[in-house]
Amino acid sequence: MGRILLIIAAVVAAFLLLGPLVGFALTLLKWGLVIAAVAYGVMLVSKWAKRT
Repeated sequence: MGRILLIIAAVVAAFLLLGPLVGFALTLLKWGLVIAAVAYGVMLVSKWAKRT
């Protein structure tokens, strides 16, 4: 019985720790995509400005 409770406690603790880590990773991914989109837009505008 004690081993089962220990396993359940470990799973709950892992989920409690995993939540913020996944949130942080997704936040980093979101900001990386935003920065990449802005850089791509600046590159397109600069190419278009050189051509005209």
